[in-house]
Amino acid sequence: LGEAGRFSADVLAPLNSSGDRQGCRFDNGRVSTPDGFVQAYRAFAEGGWPALACDEAFGGQGLPQLLDAALQEMLYASNHAWAMYTGIAHGAYLCLKTHAPQWIKERYLPQIVSGEALPTMCLTEPQAGSDVGLLRCRAEPQGDGSYRLSGSKLFISGGEHDLTENILHLVLARLPGAPTGSRGISLFLVPRRLDDGQTNALRCDGIEHKMGIKGSATCSLVFDGAQGWLIGEANRGLAAMFVMMNSARLHVGLQGLGHAEAAWQNAYTYALERRQMRAPKRPVGVAAEAVDPIHYHPAMRRVLLELQACAEGMRAVGYWAAHLLDQAEHAPDMATRQSALQLAELLTP
Repeated sequence: LGEAGRFSADVLAPLNSSGDRQGCRFDNGRVSTPDGFVQAYRAFAEGGWPALACDEAFGGQGLPQLLDAALQEMLYASNHAWAMYTGIAHGAYLCLKTHAPQWIKERYLPQIVSGEALPTMCLTEPQAGSDVGLLRCRAEPQGDGSYRLSGSKLFISGGEHDLTENILHLVLARLPGAPTGSRGISLFLVPRRLDDGQTNALRCDGIEHKMGIKGSATCSLVFDGAQGWLIGEANRGLAAMFVMMNSARLHVGLQGLGHAEAAWQNAYTYALERRQMRAPKRPVGVAAEAVDPIHYHPAMRRVLLELQACAEGMRAVGYWAAHLLDQAEHAPDMATRQSALQLAELLTP
C-alpha cells in the first residue's frame, strides 16, 4: 500500500493536470496519449502492478482483490484519465480465465497479467446506444476455427493508444443465423496485433471531444474483416461478459471514491492555508489573529468533515465488496462462496 501510494503521488498525480490540458492526439488512425503517460505505464508494468490480484499460473502475484481495490482507488484519485487505460484489465482477465479456450488463456492471459497488452470492452454501436440487443457487428466463421468480424463500435475507452504494442479487444457480435436481440450475441477476442506481427483488419477512425478526462482516448473503431476467436458459447456472449461486471462495477465505484478522496485532500489542504475573517472559536492555545484559516470556521469544518465521512464510508463499502469477491472465489466451503457472491452482486451495483 505504501508503494502504491508513492507511485500514485510521485508518478501519476503530476501528470493529471498536464494530461488534461494536452489531451490525446489523433492522427491517421493512431492515438498519442499525453506526454508522460507512456513512461508512467512502463513504470506501472515494470513494478508488477497489473499482476497484483491475478493467478500465479499466468504470472500473477495471487494477492487478494481487496489489495487491488486499494490500489485502484489511489490510481483514480491521482489520475483518472490514465487509470482508464488499465481499469478494465482485471475484468477482462477474469472473463478470459473463465470462458476462453485453453490455448487463448496460455497465449494472452500472461500478456494482460504482465502489462504487455491492454484489453478493451467493445459493446456500444452508433445505432444501438445502450441497447446492446440492437448491435449489428457480424462474425463470419472461418475454416481454421477463427472468425472474421465486421462492423463499427463507438465510445470504446482505450480503443487505440500508444501505451502497449498490442490491444486485446473483447467484441460483442452476431454469428450467421443468430437469434434477434440480446439472446443472439456472441463474444470474441480480437487482438490489434496478430501472431505473425501483422496489424489486424481494424482501425480507429476518430476520438471523442470531451469535457473531462481528456487524457483518456474514447475511440470509434471499425472492424473490416478482423480476425478473432470465440470466447465462451455461441450466442451467450453477454453471459460470458457478465463475469466482468462485478469487477467493472466495483472499479467504477472506486473511481467515485477516488474523486471524493482527492477532493477532500485538496479541500483540506486549501482550508489550512486560506485565511478569511475571524473564527468564532479557535483551537485551545492558538493566539488570536486578524484573520484565521478557514478550517477554524464551523461551516467549513462541517463541509470538510462531511466529505471525509462520505469518503471513508464509500471506502468501507468498496473494500468490503472486494473482500466478498475474494471470499466468493477462495472460501473453503461452497456455502460461504455462494453467500459471499450473492452479497457482492447486491452491493456492487
